Amino acid sequence: MSTLMEQASEKEIKQQQDIHTDEELEIDLMDLLRKIVSIRKSIYKAAGIGLLIGIIIAISIPRKYTVEVTLSPEMGASKGGGLSGLAASFLGSGVTMGDDTDALNASLSADIVSSTPFLLELSTMKISVSKDENMTLNAYLDEESLPWWSYVIGFPSMLIDRINSLFTEEDESIYSGKVNQRIIELSKKELKKIETLKKMIVAIVDKKTSMTSVTVTLQNPKVAAVIADSVVKKLQEHIIDYRTYKAKEDCLYLEKLFKERQQEYYVAQKKYANYIDSHDNVILQSVRAEQERLQNDMSLAYQVYSQVASQLQVARAKVQEEKPVFAVVEPAVVPLYPSGISRKICVLVFVFLFVCISVFWKLFGEKLQNRLEEIRG
Repeated sequence: MSTLMEQASEKEIKQQQDIHTDEELEIDLMDLLRKIVSIRKSIYKAAGIGLLIGIIIAISIPRKYTVEVTLSPEMGASKGGGLSGLAASFLGSGVTMGDDTDALNASLSADIVSSTPFLLELSTMKISVSKDENMTLNAYLDEESLPWWSYVIGFPSMLIDRINSLFTEEDESIYSGKVNQRIIELSKKELKKIETLKKMIVAIVDKKTSMTSVTVTLQNPKVAAVIADSVVKKLQEHIIDYRTYKAKEDCLYLEKLFKERQQEYYVAQKKYANYIDSHDNVILQSVRAEQERLQNDMSLAYQVYSQVASQLQVARAKVQEEKPVFAVVEPAVVPLYPSGISRKICVLVFVFLFVCISVFWKLFGEKLQNRLEEIRG
């Protein structure tokens, strides 16, 4: 009986405590609301300042448009049953071409797009900015606008570079060929543009599906679409050139060998025919022996010539077979709306930020400042 009475009393105490806590919370919230209402003029001023600064920042930030192209490249696989295998089965004679594993696959697309040689080649391409104006991508980058604070922050470094340029002569960029190794020399200006292109042009490869997404972000929507399409085409050309390089080299070597063996066969055939014509009515053992020798030479030359011709046909089929197939899932589409944070959201963020700062300062900051002054005093 006593335990039941104790449990009932504990429940009543808890209920009273909860009611008391709710009353205190309501009082605190009402007190906080009264304080906020009392400083409404400061809040209005802060909102106005945030609105003004937000509008200035939103207008200063140039609009950018993003174009994304998605493609699905062919995965590397064994090609024994492809065109080269079909050609070998028709030609017979054990003609085969070795199946090599691909050293360059779809997973390296992101590294290729961000590589300096790829971006250097891309920066020299001609783009149509308007109906009557064509320029290189390198020249277009100079025309893209920057927010005013970028010039303010970068002014000291620009001034130092100008002063240094008066005393030193800056060499133009040199794109050297293969001497001992591939070397690229860039000026500071060109290096800066390459770094800018690396930020504007991004390729992402999904490891699970091997889908490659190429994203280009520029201030001109049409130029962004053109560059995105060009990046995909150059990426395809780069991979195709690499994949077919070995097969093309083999094909060129076999074509040269084919012409040599063909000429040898024609020479042996001509010698045999001339000898037969000149010794048609002569019946001597030495003549027959020489005739048989020339005939064997001609047959041997023909066998070698025929085998090289078969290998050449297989090599030509392998060049076509080595070309990877790229299925463009999402082509380059000219965007209608800018990407990133909209100007309205930017303005609202600044208004909210300044209002929060004003409320915090009026409610807590001034009290904290007064206490610190009292402690110091």
